[in-house]
Amino acid sequence: MCFRHWFLCLYCTIYTLIFLLITTSIIFLIVISPSSVKFHITDATLTEFNLTNNNLYYNFKVNITARNPNNNIIVYYRRITAIAWYKDNEFSYVSLAPFDQGHKNTTYLGPIEFKGNRVINLGRKQLDEYSEETRLGVYNDLAVDLDVRIRAKFGSFFKSGRFNPPVVQCRRLSIPLVSSSKGNSSSPSIFSFRVRRCSSGSFFTDRDADAAAA
Repeated sequence: MCFRHWFLCLYCTIYTLIFLLITTSIIFLIVISPSSVKFHITDATLTEFNLTNNNLYYNFKVNITARNPNNNIIVYYRRITAIAWYKDNEFSYVSLAPFDQGHKNTTYLGPIEFKGNRVINLGRKQLDEYSEETRLGVYNDLAVDLDVRIRAKFGSFFKSGRFNPPVVQCRRLSIPLVSSSKGNSSSPSIFSFRVRRCSSGSFFTDRDADAAAA
C-alpha cells in the first residue's frame, strides 16, 4: 500500500513537471514569437548538364541568402548540407562551414558549387522532358535543399539544445545552360534566372520531434 502511494506521488510529480515544462516553453515561444529564417536563391548557373547512359555530368552553382528577421534570437548553424536535385532525383550534396547568425542579420551562402557526375534513373516521361529542355537550353525541376542542424539563443538567457529544423526547400528552379567558354546563355534572355524564395517552414521547431509525435 505504501509502495503504491509512493509510486502514485512520483508519477504525479513527473507528470506535473512535464506539463509545467511544456506550458512554460509554449508561453516563452509566444512571448518571443520567433519568425522563421528566410532563405532565397539569388543566383544560379549551369555550365554543364549532360545525361549520358543514365550518368549525369553537371556543374551547377547557386548563391543563397539566409535572413534572420528576429530582434531577440541568435541562430548557431552547427551543420548545414546543401543537396541538389533534378526531377526529384538527388544528384549531389555539399557540406558548408558552420556559422553563427545574429539578430536582423543576412548571411550570404555561396557560391555553392555542385560539380561531378552521378548515376540517376529517370522515367520515360522525365527523359522526354530532359530532351526537350536540352533542345531549349533551359532545365526545369532543379532544386536545392538545405539540411541544417542548429542551436538557438532566445533573448539573453535561454539557449536551446541542438535540433533539426524542417528541411529548407528551394524547388522548381528553371535554369538556362551557360556556355563555360563563352559565358553566354544558349537560351533567350527571357529565361534568365530570377530570385526565388525558399520554403523554410516553422524553422524553430524540431522536425524529428514532430515525426515522433506523428
